[in-house]
Amino acid sequence: MKKRNFMDLDGHMLRTFLTVLEFSSVSRAAEKLDLTQPAVSHILRRLRHILGDPLFVRTGHRLTPTETALALKPVALAALDSLQRMTEQRAFDPRQEDMQFVIAANDMQRDLIFPQLLRETTAEGISLELQFIPSGQPSVPWIRDSRCHLALTPIPPEAPDIFQKSILKGEMMCFFDAAVGAAPKTLEAYYDARHLSVRFMEGQTSWTIWSSNEVDKSRISPPAVTVSNFNAIPAFVEGTNLIATQMNLMRLRTLKSLDVAPLPFKSDPVAIYMVWHERSINDPAHIWLRQRIERVAQDISRQMDSLDQG
Repeated sequence: MKKRNFMDLDGHMLRTFLTVLEFSSVSRAAEKLDLTQPAVSHILRRLRHILGDPLFVRTGHRLTPTETALALKPVALAALDSLQRMTEQRAFDPRQEDMQFVIAANDMQRDLIFPQLLRETTAEGISLELQFIPSGQPSVPWIRDSRCHLALTPIPPEAPDIFQKSILKGEMMCFFDAAVGAAPKTLEAYYDARHLSVRFMEGQTSWTIWSSNEVDKSRISPPAVTVSNFNAIPAFVEGTNLIATQMNLMRLRTLKSLDVAPLPFKSDPVAIYMVWHERSINDPAHIWLRQRIERVAQDISRQMDSLDQG
């Protein structure tokens, strides 16, 4: 009989197993754990390989546990209790840690989230070193090979070992200089307008992050100006009739000097995702950082609500 390597087991794997066992469903377990269904399925495949048992078999719309899975339930619960006691013995205190993170983010996400986060943590006496690299559209190898610890992006990479969570949502709007001209009022006027676009490192543009059933993007006039970052937009739009189609979140920081108007068509909301690799899922410093980012994102959402109501 082949000897199984118990060293490949971890607490996250056991918690996922117990949650699937509780709900008899991968989709409901994923919702409970705040993970994607492919991520839960990937964890189950790893556990099946380690234990040499299918653990669950499909019966209609439900997953039925095998005898091995039922026998493992009390063992898994006891193991998680032991891991929790180990964690409690090593209390994580961010004030006692020298934390260093490499974060992939474009200038919009970077400037929206991290200056506030750094001000707050500095005031709390927390040592935090942040290194930023431009993300564009971050790829799976970036996250998997530790080129960055975390990415913020509207275009998250997809892989079973890559985790993502939506932290902000925004609407696309038209940014322009009202001293020079008005924003387009019709779809035809939008097609014919002089546009500014942002091109990412991989060659994609900021137009790729939004979609609309009402728009034929092939009819939009080619951009008169293409820049490499969002912070360059105001310098080109001010004093010209250029328009930039960007997220309304930029009204708070990057494009606050420009005038803004709704687009002359309906477009789908755009989300900003926080993305990380499964190896950091249980690391207390990484958990702390993700929670702080979410806290700042919630504050930004409240600021946007106040701005819209005003």
